[in-house]
Amino acid sequence: MKAVQLVAWHSDPALVEVDVPTAGPGQVVLKVAGAGLCHSDLHLLHDFANGMFPWGPPFTLGHENSGWVHQVGAGVEGLSIGQPVAVFGPWGCGHCAACDRGQDTYCHAPTDSYGSAFGGGLGVDGGQAEFMLVPDARFLVPIPDALDPVAAAPLTDAGLTPYHAVKMSLPKLMPGSTALCIGVGGLGHMGVQFIKALSSANIIAMDLKDEALALATACGADLTIRGDAEDAVAQVKEATGGRGADVVIDFVGLDATLAQAAACAKVQGDMTIVGVGGGSFPMSLFSPPYECNVRSIYWGTRSELGEVLALAAKGLITPEYSTYSLDQALDAYAAMEAGKLKGRAVIVP
Repeated sequence: MKAVQLVAWHSDPALVEVDVPTAGPGQVVLKVAGAGLCHSDLHLLHDFANGMFPWGPPFTLGHENSGWVHQVGAGVEGLSIGQPVAVFGPWGCGHCAACDRGQDTYCHAPTDSYGSAFGGGLGVDGGQAEFMLVPDARFLVPIPDALDPVAAAPLTDAGLTPYHAVKMSLPKLMPGSTALCIGVGGLGHMGVQFIKALSSANIIAMDLKDEALALATACGADLTIRGDAEDAVAQVKEATGGRGADVVIDFVGLDATLAQAAACAKVQGDMTIVGVGGGSFPMSLFSPPYECNVRSIYWGTRSELGEVLALAAKGLITPEYSTYSLDQALDAYAAMEAGKLKGRAVIVP
């Protein structure tokens, strides 16, 4: 079968021929419906090197995956052939306290699991192929009948990650509050929708691209601001009566956006870092504002993925994405790296 693989560190992905996987005990093989592209893939391609992790290439890319159950291994129960399912991306040991809570992202023993990889597409074979092996049926979440399985693929990360961020700040998203989303691309446009669906907060969206701000408006943002405007922070302060935003979510993570996030946050607000831009900011007694919670997050939980799929099935959130065939996957990566995508790209084998 065809698969898009990282064949070596510091290289572009390649379309190769590999064997169709077979399900062993407890395992499931999916016929892939969709596999989303993520900016973190670019870090895999360009930034990682030998010795950084106990795993490495070659492996099939794609950690945002959905499909139909194709084959089940011995001992698998509760799944039927042809059933549409979404893949929970982070694969933990399944036995520690974090995994028991559905937080495989924070597994206490990740080096004991699945070749020491983070998950499918992140060290072991992912979903940018015609079929995908899922090592444990517990990583599969049923897709509601009303939801297109292809649309479910980007929701497993581009939906789940911002949902987790928004949900953590819901107590501060009260009537009259303000939420600021910095960066409204693949994850940020979903963040705007989750805030809209789950709260009555006013939503400000900030980005460098007019088309991204237009998408944010379509998704429910009440105010959009160019991130490169000299008075961008002042505009946020003016819109919030000088107080700043109750909740700031940075979907970019560069030095500049982190500085804006800290400057825009309110006293006793939340500042959540989602983007993997690699930036940092100085922290002192006076910045960010007093008692402002500053945190980073990684993905979400298995139960939250079910909640995201349910919201999408009800039409309360809708991912913006473009589809590409496996043969077009390299073009999709080039478009993502050049910043030409609107929303997300999904490979549809």
